[in-house]
Amino acid sequence: MKILHLDTNHPLLIQQLNALGFENDEDYTSTKALIQEKIHLYDGFIIRSRFKIDSDFLDAAKNLKFIGRVGAGLENIDTLHAEKKGITLIAAPEGNRNAVGEHSLAMLLSLFNKLNKADAEVRQGHWLREANRGIELDGKTIGLIGYGNTGKAFAKKLRGFEVNVLCHDLKPNLGDEHAKQVSLNELQERAEVLSLHTPETDLTVNMVNSHFINAFKKPFWLINTARGKSVVTANLVAALKSGQILGAGLDVLEYEKSSFEHLFSSEMPEAMRYLIEAENVILTPHVAGWTVESKEKLAQTIVDKIKSSFC
Repeated sequence: MKILHLDTNHPLLIQQLNALGFENDEDYTSTKALIQEKIHLYDGFIIRSRFKIDSDFLDAAKNLKFIGRVGAGLENIDTLHAEKKGITLIAAPEGNRNAVGEHSLAMLLSLFNKLNKADAEVRQGHWLREANRGIELDGKTIGLIGYGNTGKAFAKKLRGFEVNVLCHDLKPNLGDEHAKQVSLNELQERAEVLSLHTPETDLTVNMVNSHFINAFKKPFWLINTARGKSVVTANLVAALKSGQILGAGLDVLEYEKSSFEHLFSSEMPEAMRYLIEAENVILTPHVAGWTVESKEKLAQTIVDKIKSSFC
């Protein structure tokens, strides 16, 4: 079987697939159109988020048996069309769940203790102790929307704190010893922190809008390490200004390109300018799942799943 690799990944991915008897080709620079012209030569391909895999591309892949996505989600693939064509879809949400859980916790603690603000002030020679008095996580109620791999990983990280952890998910009976599953209404009634752990779907795009935000009984802190398009940035900014959202840790942004590799295609939106200047906002460039360890785990997960299905 021949596999085409469309993005660079950990070297073990190709090394182990070679050892399993697969023939591996690499093309990290050709346009989508050029790749589409030759994709019929391959039984599988492996991608991160270089471009969208649409129905036309899948129709051109006449011998395709599987697609491996070295990441947690499959939103850059027309999954319905792939499934109609009998193509196996392989993702690796197990590979970076721990990294995302740790990053979510780091963002939350940094916000509570004003670490980015205090660090910037000290570097400028300002020693403002009272202005940087933090708050403690113990005693807070944390709400998680999405209780799959990353949601569970974050909840597990919170075990060392005396907190109440609630989770909401479309799937029933996911609650465990780390989080109690509740309705969305109950979560909005009780939560003081909201952390998103959802894929990008029709239901989650623009989910966190003004109506959603204002349904929370208490002002709350927002952590988003999931997908940028889940949050309407202009509505987030309005809530930060009003105090309904106390602060935000954003690893992902509405303005990201679909490849996740670049941010703006044109002038910076006004709402983004506000986030950049806000002292109660922490921004990172879609790296929550992007650790040295997760790079290896993601690749290993893809290899293991290909081996299980096609060897």
